[in-house]
Amino acid sequence: MGDGTRVLVVEDDAEHRAVYDRVLSEFYAVSTVASGATAVETMTDDTDVVVLDRPLPELSVARLVDELTNRHHDCCVGLVTRSEPYFDVTRWLGVDDYLVKPVTTEGLRDTVDGLLALAEYDATYRTLSQKRVRKSVLAQEQRSTRRPQNPDCARLRADIERLERDLEELAEQLDGTARALER
Repeated sequence: MGDGTRVLVVEDDAEHRAVYDRVLSEFYAVSTVASGATAVETMTDDTDVVVLDRPLPELSVARLVDELTNRHHDCCVGLVTRSEPYFDVTRWLGVDDYLVKPVTTEGLRDTVDGLLALAEYDATYRTLSQKRVRKSVLAQEQRSTRRPQNPDCARLRADIERLERDLEELAEQLDGTARALER
C-alpha cells in the first residue's frame, strides 16, 4: 500500500491539516482541504481514502459522506472527531472507521492502512463474485448444450482459487489491523 495511493484530508483546523499532511505524505499522495464543499469539488475517482474532521463548516459530515460515496463508490472514509462517537455513528454517517482526537501518528497511519485494506478486500470480493457467476453460467451453458467443457472454465477455477486465497489473507490482515486499533 502507498504507491500511488491518494488520500484526501478534509480538516478545517489549519494546524491539524498540516500535521495530517506531513504524517500521511510520507506514504501517500495527499491533498488537503478546509471544507466539505471544497472536498466535493476536489475529490476524483482516483481518491482512495478520505480522512475527514467532524464537525465541518458549510456541509454536514453525513451529507458530505453521502455526496462522496455516491460519486466515488470505491472510496473509504475515516472520520476524525473530538468526542467519542455515540451508538452506531459509523453506520449512521456512512463512514468506514473513526478516530478520536488527539490522533497519534501511528493511529492515523494504521487507520488509513486499514481503510486501504478494506477497499482492497471489497474489490477482491467483487471480482471473486463476478468470476463465480461467470463460471456458473458457463457450467450451465455446457450442461444445456452438451458441449465439451469450455477452456475458460479451467482458467476461471484457477482464478477463483487464487482470489479465495487472497481474500483469506486480506481478512486476516483486516482482523490484525482491527486488533491493533483496539489497543
